Order: sequence, then C-alpha cells, then structure tokens
Amino acid sequence: MHKINMDTIVQDPNPVLRQKAKPVSFPLQSEDIETIESMLKYVRDSRVDELAEKYNLQPANGIAAPQIGISKQMTVIVIEDEDKDGNYFEIEYALINPRIVSHAVRKAALSYGEGCLSIQKVYEGLVPRSQRIKVEAYDYLRGENVTIVAKDFLAIVLQHEIDHLNGVLFYDHINKQDPWAHDDKLKIIE
Repeated sequence: MHKINMDTIVQDPNPVLRQKAKPVSFPLQSEDIETIESMLKYVRDSRVDELAEKYNLQPANGIAAPQIGISKQMTVIVIEDEDKDGNYFEIEYALINPRIVSHAVRKAALSYGEGCLSIQKVYEGLVPRSQRIKVEAYDYLRGENVTIVAKDFLAIVLQHEIDHLNGVLFYDHINKQDPWAHDDKLKIIE
C-alpha cells in the first residue's frame, strides 16, 4: 500500500497536477486497487484528529490520484452530510473514470473559498462551480457503475476532485480582479 501523508502528497507547481489523467482500464490491476485503497485510508484517517496528528495527515474531504503522483482517473471523497431530520451521516465514494454528464446553470461557492492538499499557498476568493451536477463513474466501494446526482457541498467537492483529473486547480476559477465578487445568482454555501 502507498504511504500517503503530507510528505508524499505532490505539491503545486508539480507538472503532474496539470496533466489530464489517463482512464483506468478494467478489470482493475492490483496497482490500481492499491492506489484507491491507499487514498481511501488517507481521507478516512485524516478525519480522525489523533490519526491525522500521528501520521502527518492534513484533514481532507477528498483526494485524487494525481495528488500522489499517479496520473490516472481515480478519486476518493468522504464528506459528512445531514438529513432532513438533522441526523449526520458520511457519504463515501471511491470513483474511477468519473465524468460530469450534466450540470446546472446556477452556480454555487463556499463562503470561505476552497483549499487543497496539493496547494499550501493560500488563495483567497470564491470558487464558482455548478450548484447541481450529475456524475457517472465506477464506484470501487460499491463494485459497480453509479450515477451520482449531487448538489451544494457534495457537488462542489466532486467538481474539485474531478478538476484534478483534468489538470485544473481550484484557484483557476477565482476571479483575479475581484476574488470575492459575486451577484445574487451565485448561491453562497456556509
């Protein structure tokens, strides 16, 4: 298994972060299984304070294979969400060859901007993304092709990670002239 921590995560401006990642072929090779398992372990462990501190892990909602120097279309996402009754639960995906097949015209952005394991420099500003998206991918955790209809925070995290597979970094989306500029059409997510 790959040992992933803040010492091994690829940092901007490493060229692998700007490459379009290659599709993964099936059946999965042992090296691809090892990669996705290692990414899952990193994100899960990074969300547990004592493990994050012990193993030098920066807390994360996701990671993409290019961030560990592997230019393949694989990404892992683990986020906490809330149901209509106020109960919290985790959503986990280990996606291979994800594609955004449709997206809403309406944009959304996190009120505090975005961060990235591969970018230690602070880039302040809103990162406008589609508020709703539909993604098709193979989900390693479920062992099947899935269609994910996502909105708000999950949609933003999915787009951030899929951007990594296309050589795009979050700060590419920030308005260079006025980083915090927005109008009434942009949904701000707290």
